[in-house]
Amino acid sequence: MRFAHLSSAPTSAPELVVVQDERYLEVRTLGAEYATLQQLIEAGPEATERLRTAAAAAPADAWQELADVTYAPAVIMPPIVLAVGLNYDEHASELSLDNDSGPVLFSLFPNSLGAHHGEVPIPVHISEEVDYEGELGVIIGRPAKNVTPEDALDYVYGYTTINDITARNVQFQEPQWSRCKSFDGFTPIGPVVVTADEIPDPQALAITTDVDGLRVQDSTTGFMVRTVAELISSISQSLTLLPGTVISTGSPGGAGRSRKPPLYLVPGTEVTVTIENVGTLTSHCVQA
Repeated sequence: MRFAHLSSAPTSAPELVVVQDERYLEVRTLGAEYATLQQLIEAGPEATERLRTAAAAAPADAWQELADVTYAPAVIMPPIVLAVGLNYDEHASELSLDNDSGPVLFSLFPNSLGAHHGEVPIPVHISEEVDYEGELGVIIGRPAKNVTPEDALDYVYGYTTINDITARNVQFQEPQWSRCKSFDGFTPIGPVVVTADEIPDPQALAITTDVDGLRVQDSTTGFMVRTVAELISSISQSLTLLPGTVISTGSPGGAGRSRKPPLYLVPGTEVTVTIENVGTLTSHCVQA
């Protein structure tokens, strides 16, 4: 299944919907009172299965076209968004940073979450080195503590597409990476969350990023230093991953900082991240 948060009118609150073949179905029409995907995840796997059955039985005229709707972030109010740094050798190398130790882990603030076709404010008064990073996002489905790599994927609810936008000058000025990646709108996520049953192997997905039509990242999740399963297992040894937790699993090579000359995001730039079988996420950069 594919879930999104959509608004049918500019002033209406986003609703949780099921997306299928360029159409959507509001979850509330299926007799389920889940306002957000987070609420659905917290209700347990049986709730998702009931929705799956109800959606399959819904009449054709209950589905609406994905036109004239506004996307909200694919996740709303998750317990936390955890980001993994330097999880592709090429990206670590182009930033001249060491990734030989354990996973580089940091959190992203909730104000940074953005939507498909949303605006990313570029704070040119603070940074003229705003960079893109296309990444696979993982959503945890049930509490995960001390899990093994062999069992780790059983704890995944679904996957999404993330652009982990970064103010590079701030990143290299400070000993932590949360602030440089948590400016307002710096974490576009979506457009949908795809449930784990549709992604049998998260290490076999093509991932690309395009800036104003120029292909700048072109890789696969198979090049991760630590697989999705290894990341979940490693993180869960020290803390409990709560249902709805988002893990952004790192960016492949091709960052704007590494290009000659550098290619940074500026007002007017359009950037698109695509992950095979997961989704295409487009963001529009504007003046902060």
